[in-house]
Amino acid sequence: MALNGETKTESTNGEAKTESKNGEQVSRHQEVGHKSLLQSDALYQYILETSVYPREPEPMKELREVTAKHPWNIMTTSADEGQFINMLLKLVNAKNTMEIGVFTGYSLLATALALPDDGKILAMDINRENYEVGLPIIEKAGVAHKIDFKEGPALPILDQMIADGKYHGTFDFIFVDADKDNYINYHKRLIDLVKIGGLIGYDNTLWNGSVVAPADAPMRKYVRYYRDFVLELNKALAADPRIEICMLPVGDGITLCRRIN
Repeated sequence: MALNGETKTESTNGEAKTESKNGEQVSRHQEVGHKSLLQSDALYQYILETSVYPREPEPMKELREVTAKHPWNIMTTSADEGQFINMLLKLVNAKNTMEIGVFTGYSLLATALALPDDGKILAMDINRENYEVGLPIIEKAGVAHKIDFKEGPALPILDQMIADGKYHGTFDFIFVDADKDNYINYHKRLIDLVKIGGLIGYDNTLWNGSVVAPADAPMRKYVRYYRDFVLELNKALAADPRIEICMLPVGDGITLCRRIN
């Protein structure tokens, strides 16, 4: 099925060729689930090689290359998103942050490098083994002391923090890149923990482009399974009067939420 008035033609080398209204041939990825949301792989590569890789800190480069060998490497934060997070945290002078979903720690390292020496990150993930893949690099970078890693589901930890009362409105920035079926549950709790004027970043909110794909479009099983949860989140965030939002086509899509009341 074609989108935006385009007519699908033959497929070559794993890509579907589409013809636009003016007759120009444009390449489209046949399967919903491609990591980059840009229309052109060459354009994305240009961004990486021109803007991202030349300025990527050596520890982040090392961790990115190590993570690329991991069997679940699709779960990592993209290099351009890591650069974006690093700059964003510097712009808002973040000091107390939280990360839900760590994997090998690429976004965690981007955050740790951006924070001042006395900055803190509460990092949560259900798999310590993955975190320990990147831990030696984080330690070598001299920022491990900023990280308080907790293994296990995040929701019970968040509930306890809210019950304690002392964490209300204390976080400058919170990054969520975890189980998409719990994003709504995370938001219900995080809105109380982030400060007025603070930011929550939800990753994968364009979900491999599947949010605009026809219901019968070919998708990987995990993409199809989580698609409705991502759509539900996007709708809820747009309707939440407690936040201002900005959805950015960086990586797999990141929605920034600024708490305003």
